[in-house]
Amino acid sequence: MPRRRPPESGPPLDRWVLSWADFLTLLFALFVVMYAISSVNEEKYKSMAESLSEVFSGPGRGQGRLPALEGGGGVLEGGESLKESEAVKVEPASEQATSQLISLRALMESDFIDQIDDGQIEISGNDLWFAIELRSSLLFESGGAIPAIAADRILAAIAHRLQNKENPIHVEGFTDNEPIATDQFPSNWELSAARAAAVVRLLELNGVDPRRMAAVGYGEYQPAYSNRTAEGRRLNRRIVIVVSRDEKVRRAVSSYGSDRVSEDAVNTMLTEPESGQSGPPVLEQIETEGGILFRQARPEQEQE
Repeated sequence: MPRRRPPESGPPLDRWVLSWADFLTLLFALFVVMYAISSVNEEKYKSMAESLSEVFSGPGRGQGRLPALEGGGGVLEGGESLKESEAVKVEPASEQATSQLISLRALMESDFIDQIDDGQIEISGNDLWFAIELRSSLLFESGGAIPAIAADRILAAIAHRLQNKENPIHVEGFTDNEPIATDQFPSNWELSAARAAAVVRLLELNGVDPRRMAAVGYGEYQPAYSNRTAEGRRLNRRIVIVVSRDEKVRRAVSSYGSDRVSEDAVNTMLTEPESGQSGPPVLEQIETEGGILFRQARPEQEQE
């Protein structure tokens, strides 16, 4: 009879017990460490608070406790400063700054008197800023943001007057409410911003310091005219070059748009309002060849 071989023993099936025991040991150690960290030594905590108080209070001041460490409303807890910051205010325009701004505006009006008469360019302003409004058809093809050949001549003339000045400049782009959806411009936001950036780039190429300039795109959401008519939509497709008195004014105007804020509104935002001050009307009626249109009131209306 053949001799039977003893059965071979398989791999041990209880090796998982060692891994499980190691895992439990590590988990137990983790909770022990977390408990040790959570136990606060009150004496050491008070000693640290008093040491920090001595450092930050400076010489000659009594020792005290930091309100943030004691649970009070300090800088570390609520994020509120113990010292109120001073409000930013627009300083009254000096006679020299005002006269320079008015002279620059007058030069612009003289340079573009023919385009102003034709309604292609409109220039308005006050003692804080003035705006040069150009129809988009003067500068761009329909639905595009590549400047036309005529745009270089117009913007070169504007840059010639601005290049030796220090006034901050921001360019605002606007469109009508007709939707646009192309690979290059998914919406009117991109189109208006691209056109404003293109104008900034051409001004830079013609000698204006780029550190003075910014580009803003408002899309279709700040119409100056009614979009219910073809004439109103044509007038809403525009580029506005805003020349401000200083950087504070530029920031205030660009926050709302030059068509949406008046001189008194800027002063009201950044200075104390004067008693008896009244704002301009919200809308004004404009008669055009295409009929009567309604647009946002111009800043100079409040001066009348």
